[in-house]
Amino acid sequence: MSPEQVESPPSLTPLYAKAVLGGALPGGGDELPDTTIELPELELDRQALAEYQRVCGFRIGDTLPATYLHVRAFPLSLKLMTERDFPFALLGLVHVANEIEQLRPLGASERPALRVWSENLRPHAKGRQLDMMAEAELAGEVVWRGRSTYLRPGGGSEEAGEKQQQEEPPEASAEWRVPGDIGRRYADVSGDRNPIHLNGLAAKLFGFPGAIAHGMWMKARCLAALEGRLPAAQRVEASFKAPLKIPGKAAFGAEGDDGGWRFALLRPGGDKPHVLGSVAPLR
Repeated sequence: MSPEQVESPPSLTPLYAKAVLGGALPGGGDELPDTTIELPELELDRQALAEYQRVCGFRIGDTLPATYLHVRAFPLSLKLMTERDFPFALLGLVHVANEIEQLRPLGASERPALRVWSENLRPHAKGRQLDMMAEAELAGEVVWRGRSTYLRPGGGSEEAGEKQQQEEPPEASAEWRVPGDIGRRYADVSGDRNPIHLNGLAAKLFGFPGAIAHGMWMKARCLAALEGRLPAAQRVEASFKAPLKIPGKAAFGAEGDDGGWRFALLRPGGDKPHVLGSVAPLR
């Protein structure tokens, strides 16, 4: 099937309206749509990039953080996930993991093509999982890839569980204060306006103790703490283990690992992780 092309990033406001309406309507079936959405050329805005870098703790400059194209691809992903043939309501999905491959450093003057699609709908102990995929391409070469894994809770079975070895997180070396407005500020630079990050009452309706930090903000903030020490070509993986209530505090730890890093964002005291992640060089 040929990709569905859009000439500019979709407007997020009507897409969120569709997402809210989609929560009250039945899903589009039991299969993921065979759809790829493509933006032939993404023009990067230096001011928007600087605002993102500031909110996430990166140095201001023309080099894109590895996580930045995730937010630029997000409107395309949201468009796909709010179509009627997508099997799940957007507001019922939980972002549980993210993997990014940045094959080379990217600059603000470059204009990559972006494409997104969904794949690998599979059972999970707590429901069902799927992957939202994204790629950036320049001159016919893929230069960036992203995989966001979402969980649709409900109807799972223990037999379908993914067995994962428990990993000891790196020892915490710094404690961060996370302000209560970080959900709004990250939403302003990313376009991701899930109400669980913006409003305590809305978050409680979804079973959270209050408003919580975006998982992708936590991942980006951890990478910002390692800025200047990361490989030029890198794979960055992160699992989102527990919500970080805002305002709040979190402890950051990292340790070198075979040319890369292991990192974690933990509850103060280092007892439970919010995020476990790693950075590995792409050789």
